Amino acid sequence: MEGYETVTVQRWQQGHLEKLTDRIAEEHAVALVYNGISHVVMMASPQDLDDFALGFSLTEGIVEKAEEFYGVEVERHPQGYELQVSIASQRMNELTQRRRNLAGRTGCGLCGAESLNQAIRSTAKVTSSPIPASEALQRAVTELTNWQPMQALTGAFHGAAWCNLQGDIVLLREDVGRHNALDKLIGALCRKKVNFSQGFALVSSRASYEMVQKTTSVGITTLAAVSAPTSLAVQLAEEAGLNLIGFARTGRHVIYTTLR
Repeated sequence: MEGYETVTVQRWQQGHLEKLTDRIAEEHAVALVYNGISHVVMMASPQDLDDFALGFSLTEGIVEKAEEFYGVEVERHPQGYELQVSIASQRMNELTQRRRNLAGRTGCGLCGAESLNQAIRSTAKVTSSPIPASEALQRAVTELTNWQPMQALTGAFHGAAWCNLQGDIVLLREDVGRHNALDKLIGALCRKKVNFSQGFALVSSRASYEMVQKTTSVGITTLAAVSAPTSLAVQLAEEAGLNLIGFARTGRHVIYTTLR
């Protein structure tokens, strides 16, 4: 199984020092190259990079729909990975124009943003949907650990799961980065043409505003997170009509958006 390395370590525990082997998560530079032009380099886990390329392209607004994403070739290099992505010419023209607008600037706190309006992109409205049943949320939370093999091996992976309305986990993707895990999940779901009103996303991290933006960008109607949301995440979820749930843990969860 790719995604981790085995190393020899020393562990101190209760006054004793012992030598043993440990599994550590791999983290690689992953360059996304669109129609032959390098766009961005991310740090990510090496699994499911085809799903990552599609999900990232959708959630970052590089393409508006999966049909504008023509394919990806994953190339392994000594320094990391290159994802050679082919997209529609109209979307490539827009991406090129966006890159021209960014040329010559350095030191931005949010990469690609030159103003407050650009830093916080508008959030897509989603179709109003009932909050999943408490029993379904609790079932998904209980199942989550069993669906995260890389987290079990290394302790360093986030998980993003798609759950049906009964709370069964249907699909899960893992990555050392929480945003990457969600992008991988979204890419996989869009390949399968999943109906986003017939389930919910569950992530093993906090719910930041970027997680809300990525979720709403493809029409997912409910996002549940194991940890807390941020204030901006709650605000954007309210504006988008997204059901946002935090502290989704065994025996409890908190609904942060207004009941509709």
